[in-house]
Amino acid sequence: MTQTTTRLTERPADRVAEEDWRALADELDEHGHALTGPLLTSDECRDIAALYDETECFRTTVDMARHRFGSGQYRYFTHELPDVVRELREAFYPRLLPVARDWAEKLGQPTPWPDALEEWIALCHAAGQAKSAQILLRYGPGDWNALHRDVFGDMLFPLQVVIGLDAPGADFTGGEFIMTEQRPRAQSRASSTTLPQGHGLIFTTRDRPVASRRGWSTGPMRHGVSTVRSGLRRTLGLVFHDAA
Repeated sequence: MTQTTTRLTERPADRVAEEDWRALADELDEHGHALTGPLLTSDECRDIAALYDETECFRTTVDMARHRFGSGQYRYFTHELPDVVRELREAFYPRLLPVARDWAEKLGQPTPWPDALEEWIALCHAAGQAKSAQILLRYGPGDWNALHRDVFGDMLFPLQVVIGLDAPGADFTGGEFIMTEQRPRAQSRASSTTLPQGHGLIFTTRDRPVASRRGWSTGPMRHGVSTVRSGLRRTLGLVFHDAA
């Protein structure tokens, strides 16, 4: 039995816990994004993707072309999250929290995030950000997502996660995850990631600290999805603040 097979017999939260978090933190510091190992089995991916047709699971549907966000569609879950989505979100938060606090301290910004996710979400709700921001996204041939940031108000967590639910090259082509970084006194830099099925990509929500001669500077970042050339590309988005 391979190591990957062994890992994927555990609960998703256990798989998150067993990631090399020191290496992921280093990758986030260096690039503003980091790819995890497998977090979901192919069956689990299909089960989550199939939720898209269960409209009672979602509070709203967004047509990206209508809003000029790109082309494609996504749906925001209600607060009654499926168990696996809730479990993944709760497992990621405490492991991303040290990175979030470290980044804020480097930039001289507040660190308002409590140790417990539910306490942080309660603070979001008290500030008027009370809508679930967990997302299931669906792209078909010709669909894409414009560069953007998932900022819904003043209450912001600086990292989020997207998990691939379909297999690139088999289920779809194109559809790379794109990030751009506006570097201090330099041209913007872009990167692309092909997201394997079941793997997660941790990435910067708005900006991150970038080392400079004078200490630390703010490096604004945006993310999007390149054009899907064929097939169906579906992803799960985990956001650690709620929306207004």
